[in-house]
Formats: sequence, structure tokens, C-alpha cells
Amino acid sequence: MRDPVLIIGGNSGIGFATTKRLQGNGVPLLAALRHPEAVRELGIETQAFDATSAPDLNLPEKLGGLVYFPGTINLKPFHRLSDGDFLDDLQTNFLGAVRAIRAALPALKKSDSASIVLFSTVAVAEGMPFHASIASAKAAVEGLARSLAAEFAPRIRVNVIAPSLTDTPLAGHLLGNDAKREAAEKRHPLDAVGSPDDVAELVAFLLSDASKFMTGQVLRPDGGLSTIRRF
Repeated sequence: MRDPVLIIGGNSGIGFATTKRLQGNGVPLLAALRHPEAVRELGIETQAFDATSAPDLNLPEKLGGLVYFPGTINLKPFHRLSDGDFLDDLQTNFLGAVRAIRAALPALKKSDSASIVLFSTVAVAEGMPFHASIASAKAAVEGLARSLAAEFAPRIRVNVIAPSLTDTPLAGHLLGNDAKREAAEKRHPLDAVGSPDDVAELVAFLLSDASKFMTGQVLRPDGGLSTIRRF
């Protein structure tokens, strides 16, 4: 049996879809999240995790992977963003990932081949208004991933997924009615917003041996938004 994968977050949206997908693929899982009861129905071992403080995780001797899901969508005009807003986004998206990786690193190093998957956003590659705080935090995540990919090679791979708007509870206020959803879909060249299952497939790929020759990469399930312009 392969070494288990630690899921940080995963109580809803992309995280929950990924947890179910990995479980269906027979991947042994541990989950650490703010509300452990959210995934107990799946029969997975759970423990508490708070992205804003140092974790106290009970981990096995070896880990084959780590996926960090906690994130925020804090969209405001720049003049309304306080220092606290920037710090909050950095705490959840960036420093929480740093703390999780630090805690899991000894177990990841003992695996023959481990994979870390982090999350960014299309707003890092594609400048968007009102995204200054979250884009800054996620840009830090991308920089962290590239640096750690170099430092941890060849034993541990580190990659990032940078989705566009995805139909999750976190994005509910952006897709809350038919008009909002249609406008969001029309901004994407593929005339759609992403689904959690789309991204879960990529996570499963990055954790598997199918991606064993990939590290330091940013994958972009964004409906073409970051690369394509329609006339």
C-alpha cells in the first residue's frame, strides 16, 4: 500500500471533492481541518487544524503527499484594504501552508516519492481589479512552491494549482444568481466556471506517479482566462 496523504482543509468545495476522489482511488488519507466533523461521514481519520496558529498534528512515520486547501476570497478596492486584510489573507493562504509543510516535512522526507500540492489563483497571472490582497498572498504561495521544489528535489515534488472562479461555497456570493453566473461564465473563453471535480482530478494527478516528472509547476484550470483572448 502506498504512503498516506495528508489533506489540510477539505471540508467543502474543491477540498471535499478531492477527498472523495482520492478515497475512491484507494489512496489512504488523513484529514486535518477546522471542522473535522465535516468529513467524518467518509470514514477518514481526522484531527483539528487552524491555519492561523502552529499545528499540533499526529502524523504517521511516512507521508506520500500533502494537499493544502484553506483559502480566502477577500475582494475589495485597494483603498478599502487594511493592513489587517492583507495579513489575514497571508495567514490563511501562505503562512498556514508554511506551517503545515513544516509539520509534515519529516514524514514526507521518509517517503520514497512524496508530492506537495498547493493552491494559487488565476488572479496572480491575470491582473484583476479588487484582487490586490488575495493575489499578493497567492503569489507568495507560488514563490514558496518554486523555492521548495528546488530545495526538496528529488525526493519531494512541489506543484501548484491556480484555478479561476470555481463553483464552491466560498465563491457562492459571486455566483449567487443567474445574472452573476452568466456574467462569470462569459468572462471565460470556455463559457463556463470550473467545478470542484475538475480541480480534484488535477490534485489526484499531481499526487500520483503519472506526474512523477513534474515539479515547481503551476497548473491553470481556468477556462483559458489567463492565456486566451477572444475578439
